[in-house]
Amino acid sequence: MAESAASALLNVIFQKLTDDAFKKYARSQNIHSELKELGITLSQIQALLNDASHKETTHESFRLWLNSLQHLAYDIDDVLDDVATEAMHRELTQESEASTSMVSKLIPTCCTKFSLSHRLSPKLYSITTQLQHLEKQRSDLGLIVNDEKPKRAEREMLIKKLIQDEPSKENFIIVPIVGLGGVARILYNDTRVKDHFQLMAWVCVSDEFDIFKISETIFHSMATEYKQFKDINQLQIALREQLKDKSFLLVLDDVWNQNYDDWENLVRPLYSGAHGSRVIMTTRQQQLLKKLGFNLLNHLESLSHEDALSVFALHALGVDNFDSHATLKPQAEGIVKKCGGLPLALKAIGRLLRTKTEGEEWDDVLNDEIWNLENADEIVPALRLRYHDLSADLKRLFAYCSLFPKDFMFDKEELILLWIAEGFLNESTANKSLELLGHEYFEKLLSGSFFQPAPNGETFFL
Repeated sequence: MAESAASALLNVIFQKLTDDAFKKYARSQNIHSELKELGITLSQIQALLNDASHKETTHESFRLWLNSLQHLAYDIDDVLDDVATEAMHRELTQESEASTSMVSKLIPTCCTKFSLSHRLSPKLYSITTQLQHLEKQRSDLGLIVNDEKPKRAEREMLIKKLIQDEPSKENFIIVPIVGLGGVARILYNDTRVKDHFQLMAWVCVSDEFDIFKISETIFHSMATEYKQFKDINQLQIALREQLKDKSFLLVLDDVWNQNYDDWENLVRPLYSGAHGSRVIMTTRQQQLLKKLGFNLLNHLESLSHEDALSVFALHALGVDNFDSHATLKPQAEGIVKKCGGLPLALKAIGRLLRTKTEGEEWDDVLNDEIWNLENADEIVPALRLRYHDLSADLKRLFAYCSLFPKDFMFDKEELILLWIAEGFLNESTANKSLELLGHEYFEKLLSGSFFQPAPNGETFFL
């Protein structure tokens, strides 16, 4: 499908745009601002791909929109390859300058070096204009962003806490959220929030509170160059300098550690940041937050019943309500209740039922004994139901991922190569290359919510 090809191309493009060496060279050629604008527009369009893919099979206009995006993505990739090639050529030229002859040095620079900015700016302008045209078509086509959003009032309240000035003795303010790890992604990706802060970083903390690893992730998310550090003291000095007098947003997602001293050691470099900076901490454990003086906490665990039903309908039926599927609404109400309003559970079960249109099939899911598992929240049964529906090949590939640590960030290409090395992919049965087969399997697992895109916008998956 066109959506899969476009999505794969966009991931490649985002990877190139976020490469540190690439960005450094782009700045030197005065095309950094154009490429940054290009990335912003692409991000807005990428958010529409899911909805467009649901509708392209029944509406020709959506298929044409996706095809236009795919062709434009190829053009963008070609331009970025030009920039990367020029950067490599420049590096090689600099290395050989010491051995150049006097004759070559007498040739004027204007005759040997053409401005990359002058050559590519018209192309970048044309591409950006076409992208903006595609983005504007969303209204005419009725494309929507299928975000799993918390209650709107709560979301707006939290965004105000992030971007509005508040009196504070410290340079940064902690915004605590008690609930499921991952909900802060909605706030982190809000354009108002992105435009407000100079630096942003996201860290999945979970149950291993390693101060060095967390600090290192923060530094590399905010720094323009890669550095290695021998000890925590050296690392925190560098982080303090990186944050100095700059406004930042740091998300510490799914924190379990309740040791106050560990927290103090972690945030020590943050005090060098500009006034108005924010730290979002999501946790299911309230003790640390209470030690920090937070008694009135933001509980953002689940969606309202109405929003949850809408999210479920989007993933199960491709529409945001059950008006045209009234016979399935009673089962949907029951499933939404059992999912506890949790977006990931709703998404997983919705996609499981996407190919099932009979009421009896929905009854089977609603009445499955797996919902009665003890010591499990609503997500576990939902994902188990989705897992049971996988083919044997996909189950084996997903089971292999359990060998990695919790919250490990998978690079898609590297994971596929590992699957190939382990002999999990069989080229003869599919009549496709192993790499292509691996990509298809990965996309199936991603669409089933077994992987989640990394919140920091990189081409990694959790």
